Amino acid sequence: MKLQRKNRLRALTLGAVAVSGALALTACGSDDTGGSDDASSGTGNSSNAQAGSIKCDDAKGELLANGSSAQKNAIDAWVKNYTAACKDVRINYKPDGSGAGVTSFLQGQTAFAGSDSALKPEEIEKSKSVCKDSQAIDLPMVGGPIAIGYNVPGVDNLVLDAPTLAKIFDDKIKTWDDDAIKALNPDAKLPSTKIQAFHRSDESGTTDNFTAYLKAAAASDWKYEGGKVWQAKGGQSATGSSGLAQQVTQTAGAISYFELSYATNGIKTVDVKTKAADPVKATVDNASKAIGAAKVVGEGKDLALQLNYDPSDEGAYPITLVTYEIACEKGNKADTLPATKSFLNYIASEDGQALLKDNSYAPLPDEIATKVRDTISGLS
Repeated sequence: MKLQRKNRLRALTLGAVAVSGALALTACGSDDTGGSDDASSGTGNSSNAQAGSIKCDDAKGELLANGSSAQKNAIDAWVKNYTAACKDVRINYKPDGSGAGVTSFLQGQTAFAGSDSALKPEEIEKSKSVCKDSQAIDLPMVGGPIAIGYNVPGVDNLVLDAPTLAKIFDDKIKTWDDDAIKALNPDAKLPSTKIQAFHRSDESGTTDNFTAYLKAAAASDWKYEGGKVWQAKGGQSATGSSGLAQQVTQTAGAISYFELSYATNGIKTVDVKTKAADPVKATVDNASKAIGAAKVVGEGKDLALQLNYDPSDEGAYPITLVTYEIACEKGNKADTLPATKSFLNYIASEDGQALLKDNSYAPLPDEIATKVRDTISGLS
């Protein structure tokens, strides 16, 4: 499902193309729960393809991947270009979610995985049994905003802040004409319609990032620990970002969270009030501003990022997601290492990253992208 809507984030959850199967790779985990159960393989040419920038080297065989559904659309575009140039490689990506991706990787089933959140310390420790004499590392690859989609008849523009969102998703604010929402939207004609808040039913890096935002920016109103599993009481659930978007489309009074590229078919998105003077729209450019301020907090070759969920910079969208490709730093299997490095080198390249904005994703800032490329070149 490739959604090409301007300023709408492609549902790619920065991801992992986990590689395994017949040519099982040494793996590292993937992260986000997906919106599709079908594996996707890409062939053919693309108007965006610049085959000269793709170096196949000794790449061959089949790469099986699973993980983040958020990055699926980006993976699809990359695979199409890459396999057109490297005809001896076949890539299958299954967007079954970050949690499933990480699990598969840590079980040694894939060569690398896609995840919407960096590996936890205990997952890195577990990866040492898969990455011989080494460990898994996080490679940032795809960025973009997590949009808050809503369906409130008669309301075309809506502003919410972190405390109000926390109360909505914790079932503390129950109708759209609540005083807290009115205060943020004095000119809107808010109905008394019941709020229908939807969250992910599956383990999801998108949930992890959204709740991290609530915890950081509305600590007094969001008392949950956070993580890939939804913890708040109340609300309704659906599987995958596509499932949440579908519920918003068909349910009056609905509100939910998903990657911007899923905000199609007339779904309106919330402008988020931050410490800046003006509310911030969910756009690729505004997500890039937030990613540009992120700090690398991983140790050694690990490039896990720390985002600022409570920014004061004008135009920095606070609910921003970065997806990671998770791979072994060393100890990869010899028969699949060439294809793994070749593909990762392409998607981290200038041409690979340039493809993201065309698909409503946010490219990595140059400083981070350079570190990612250097790290990939050293995989062994």
